[in-house]
Amino acid sequence: MPVALTYPGVYIQEIPSGSRSISGVATSIAAFVGGFSRGPLNTPVRMFHVGDFDAHMGGVNTNSETSYAVSQFYANSGGEAIAVRVGGGTNGSMTAQSWGGGSTLRFDAGRQFQGQPVQDPGTWNNHIRIDIDYLTSDPTSLFNLTVTEIRHVDGIELPVRNETYRNVSMVATHPRFVSHVVNDDSMMVQLTEGGNTDRPAPTGYYSDVQDTTQYVGIAAANTLQVNLGTGSHDVTVDVTIPPTTMAEAALMIQNTIRDTRPEDPLWAQCQVVVRGDRLAIFTGRNSPEYRAGHEVVVAESVGNIGTVLGLVASTEANVQQYAMNTAAPAGQQTTAAPGVDGGVPTAAQLRGNRNLRTGIYALEDVDLFNILLIPEASDLNNGNVADMSTVMSPAIAYCEEQRAFLLIDPPENVNSAEEAIEWLDEVAAAGLRHRNVAAYYPRVQIPDPNNENRLRTIAPSGTVAGVYARRDSEAGIWTAAAGITANLRNVISFNHNMTNNEIGQLNPIGLNCLRNGGISGNIVWGARTLRGANELASEWQYVPVRRTALFIEETLFRGLQWSLFMPNDEPLWSEIRIAVTNFMQGLYRQGAFQGSAPEQAFRVKCDAETTTQANIDEGVVNLLVGFAPKKPAEFVVVSLQLMNNSGS
Repeated sequence: MPVALTYPGVYIQEIPSGSRSISGVATSIAAFVGGFSRGPLNTPVRMFHVGDFDAHMGGVNTNSETSYAVSQFYANSGGEAIAVRVGGGTNGSMTAQSWGGGSTLRFDAGRQFQGQPVQDPGTWNNHIRIDIDYLTSDPTSLFNLTVTEIRHVDGIELPVRNETYRNVSMVATHPRFVSHVVNDDSMMVQLTEGGNTDRPAPTGYYSDVQDTTQYVGIAAANTLQVNLGTGSHDVTVDVTIPPTTMAEAALMIQNTIRDTRPEDPLWAQCQVVVRGDRLAIFTGRNSPEYRAGHEVVVAESVGNIGTVLGLVASTEANVQQYAMNTAAPAGQQTTAAPGVDGGVPTAAQLRGNRNLRTGIYALEDVDLFNILLIPEASDLNNGNVADMSTVMSPAIAYCEEQRAFLLIDPPENVNSAEEAIEWLDEVAAAGLRHRNVAAYYPRVQIPDPNNENRLRTIAPSGTVAGVYARRDSEAGIWTAAAGITANLRNVISFNHNMTNNEIGQLNPIGLNCLRNGGISGNIVWGARTLRGANELASEWQYVPVRRTALFIEETLFRGLQWSLFMPNDEPLWSEIRIAVTNFMQGLYRQGAFQGSAPEQAFRVKCDAETTTQANIDEGVVNLLVGFAPKKPAEFVVVSLQLMNNSGS
């Protein structure tokens, strides 16, 4: 009795029904390990659509075979995916000073993962811009920081992503301490303090502190020599009517700068604004001449307006924006290290280290993935299978452990059925024929968006993984992703057009073919695992059978966690039987198994026969689940007979 009866009255208690439900896990989460143009190194990045891929991993990059695989995965209706970037590269960085001259903040390209900074190297770092201003709730101690990623379009820097952090402080005990605020949230930069609590100098060109009582002493005719970073030009200022306020002075200088070179947006869009008790000058940014690291320089030529307005002599000059690029440091920016792309990932980088959670083992931080792809492994050392196996062998072991399926690709130099057979023999000799692995041939040719849509030959695994995902959603994981319904989207042709006789050579040895199906377009024409060669006579001959088994295993692994530490007796066994039977019954109703009745399609057994007293003493519950899988019809035989219709 769970409730202590302490007073006379009615007591309510809820009794568990003993019925638990098991929900099937996802079936087509694809994990891609390889080189990308951007993204945190050795860190799993979850993506749900091609927009996520572009934003987090840089999209399709000419030097990244894996990026084309991801693009094809989404082109073929793939959904959730995980990308792990491996390889080298140089991380971009930049250090800013305060107006007092002390180093304040260092900016490094990267983001946080599980509370630790992770580098995100590459030339994309050179597109990062930083703006600082003091327009805060407390202009004497706080500042605003804006991080912008730009893209060059016709030579003009256009923003594509912004992160703004307002009212941040350099004081570590402040609730808006800049390093904590930015490092926790930014997807572009990580900060480290430079040794003092001074704020970084605001970006832009600032005058001396204004004294409006001196405005009446400005000469009527004035000429300033203004350099917005591309050379000095005379700016003639008519002060027949002197300004009386800072706003009037700012507007006067702004208009005269704009009128000096109205054809150049660098000048025509220049802004002169009031910042506290100073005037600030910002150049126009919609100009091919604009550079983030440029400084504005103002010199007196005729008259005294520059001196009176504090635009010369006692100025506070700084770059227009802080930047990670190759420009020489200027103003309060003391260093700038550009980001550099890394080379093609090596076998060691793809394989990684389990203790360090790098390479394929970065997926340790992922809850679930079903399909693993490592396209760049196939072309290591010009397609040497021995080099590929140093990556694929541990990948196979890892997939077996994680109940995932692995797709491997033929190398680029395999261009005929004979070469494909030789390659598969080498794969077998390397011990890569496994029930959790499939390979597809030939390589596919797709329009390359980075080369005027000319055809590019790429590994087929990303395309096939997308077809897996599409067929899973349309017909279930137990249905083969092959046949005229398994068309290859965004595939124009192949590096080798297969004939029926060639397919007849490759299919019996477990190499799935891709072909042109006429009116059906380019399609998948095979559904065997690498254990599916006729000679091996494996029960795991077919991809859908194996993937269905992995799906059931993973679902039951997760769905039976509630049974741990429960009393090991018939009530527990009964609950397990009911829960698993209901799950299998649901699959049967969806057409996942053979058989005209449930008892012909599957069985679930968990009782005193499967779990003996010795098992109970050891804390073990044994559950037996069997199922009759549906196997694809590879061969349809039509028998024709001529009938003699000469009856009397």
